[in-house]
Amino acid sequence: MRLILFGAPGVGKGTQAKILSEKFKIPHIATGDILREAVRNSTDLGIKAKSFMDKGELVPDSVMFGIIRERLKEPDTVNGFILDGFPRTLPQAEELERVFSELGIKLDAVVSIEVDNSEIVKRLSARRTCRSCGSIFNLLVDKIEDSICPKCGGELFQRDDDKPETVQKRLEVYDKQTSPVKDFYYTRKILRKVDGTGTVEKVTSEIVSTLKV
Repeated sequence: MRLILFGAPGVGKGTQAKILSEKFKIPHIATGDILREAVRNSTDLGIKAKSFMDKGELVPDSVMFGIIRERLKEPDTVNGFILDGFPRTLPQAEELERVFSELGIKLDAVVSIEVDNSEIVKRLSARRTCRSCGSIFNLLVDKIEDSICPKCGGELFQRDDDKPETVQKRLEVYDKQTSPVKDFYYTRKILRKVDGTGTVEKVTSEIVSTLKV
């Protein structure tokens, strides 16, 4: 099973990717994770990426695709993978298709987890981060006091990018960037839309069900 997991910040991509990775026995490939690993291991591409990151610049697609290509060549992907959070733009989707073709990979599905923006704003604006240990909690699901970390007793605070007005702007940018990407995969008849507003278990069940269609 070779999947791309798609969705706005706050829809639960990471949670579902981990569950599906265990269920299908295939690796969860999050681009942020493999980028950090390449930097940590000082690979040739990791060193290139770090040179941009140290200057506060975005890592160019050419470097990012090199890192993705190397990851997809590793033996644990032979039975499939879940690519999480990539591509985000139409040029990235087109280039990724070329990479898949080069590596002889046939993509089975692109699963788009759909949640209304108003619900995403509600979810993300309820997040709190501990200044001491860095743990993240959500006031909607975690039974905690608004300002005290239950793990270490440190101060909980709301990050600037979790404030409602910032989340709304992030979602507007996301929608503008990714709408063409959805159309790209829709025309290839591999886009699967799943309602992400239910419980974690319900969303997982819907994803598994749509993959059997």
